Amino acid sequence: MIRGLILDFDGLILDTEMPMRTSWMEIYEAAGVKVNDQVWASLLGTSADPPGAYALLEEHLGQPVNRKNLHERRMRRELQLLAEESPLPGVRSMIASSKERGLLLAVASSSDRSWVVNHLRNHGLLDAFDAVVSADDVKQTKPAPDLYVGALTRLGLLPEEALAFEDSEHGVAAAKAAGLYCVAVPNRVTLCLSFEQADLVVNSLDEMDLHGYIQAAEASRQAG
Repeated sequence: MIRGLILDFDGLILDTEMPMRTSWMEIYEAAGVKVNDQVWASLLGTSADPPGAYALLEEHLGQPVNRKNLHERRMRRELQLLAEESPLPGVRSMIASSKERGLLLAVASSSDRSWVVNHLRNHGLLDAFDAVVSADDVKQTKPAPDLYVGALTRLGLLPEEALAFEDSEHGVAAAKAAGLYCVAVPNRVTLCLSFEQADLVVNSLDEMDLHGYIQAAEASRQAG
């Protein structure tokens, strides 16, 4: 019986990933670096500020960059772009449906707690969640299962009692490693990935209603 949902944050609840991609691509273009969509998408899910993004630039330049200064400059641009974003389609309706059913809700994010909490609060979503587990709470972020294990523990649930929703392959790997049924919801940046580990792949969170997701998970477990 499904008793809770665990959602990723970046790219699943709020599309922070397109603003991040745009801010990085502007930097790459200025430096003469070309990064294809699949390489970029493969970096996502492990951190709000993936080290691999800096490594790509340093490899091209043949020397280290001042990562602190670059991060500060890039974040100003990212936040400027992010101010125009709203919660992704289906997020508010899924939260509402979960509350109607009495389900527990958690966020499991590789980002810092302040990043997740502040954005949830700004969009009036923070109080909807019974737990927020972030990079500050675990030794290893995704694709390690720690974030999902932590979310299950805080909700008091077993893996078979929860559904996970993810937008990155690292996130899906983390959810599966924790024993959860995982729905992949690719965003504009991760659409190019295959999501072979996911139990179900949908184009948008609102492609199905909550009852449909629960039915799909229960049917999969019965078949397995």
